[in-house]
Amino acid sequence: MMLVLEEYWRDFLYGQWGGPWSGMVVTLWVLALSLAFGFVISIFTAIGRNSARWYVRGPIWTFTYVFRGTPLYVQILFIYAGIYGLDFVKDTPSLAAFFSSGFNCLVLALVLNNVAYTTEIYAGAIRATPPGEVEAARAYGMSKFNLYRRIILPSALRRALPAYSNEVILMLHATSLAFTATVPDILKVARDANAATYLTFGSFGVAAVLYLLITLVLVGAFRLIERRTLASLYAR
Repeated sequence: MMLVLEEYWRDFLYGQWGGPWSGMVVTLWVLALSLAFGFVISIFTAIGRNSARWYVRGPIWTFTYVFRGTPLYVQILFIYAGIYGLDFVKDTPSLAAFFSSGFNCLVLALVLNNVAYTTEIYAGAIRATPPGEVEAARAYGMSKFNLYRRIILPSALRRALPAYSNEVILMLHATSLAFTATVPDILKVARDANAATYLTFGSFGVAAVLYLLITLVLVGAFRLIERRTLASLYAR
């Protein structure tokens, strides 16, 4: 039994059982994709969230309200099992191919959830931009595009960094729901190891250690970035 558990431990790191990708690689890949897409989309939705036009601001507010107000587990199930059950999805080959993949559905759910939270983080940071910086930029004759590109967004993204780092950690923990879409992440490998060996402490203990190590690396990276960026911001 211990030998079987050892094989599963290797699967956490080397992917000998679950295919070419290990549980660790799958978790990090899902996290990276979710954060990359979420970061880019959130910049635009945060700007729209602060728009003076209600027909721009309203739909974004509704989106963030829905995805922040419902459990991520339900969102994954809705996208993975619910959307694929729709007739027009099954009748459209491209949509059917996309939503039949548990990996695609998981990443989509995580991206949408991340966008909802990150949009509010960035929107709040944009609103907190000192009025003097905006007025000075306008006095130089900057267009609205350049105002956001050169003044508002760089300042807001730095100011939002502590809150965003917490969101990244929460997204790492959220990847543990990958088993909902049958994606072989760290927790899925731990569940398989526990089912095969009944060594619950060893199986889930390894998973907990791996999540903790990844969290420590992310926290350390963000602390380093914060020291380099926020020092100049608050020194003004």
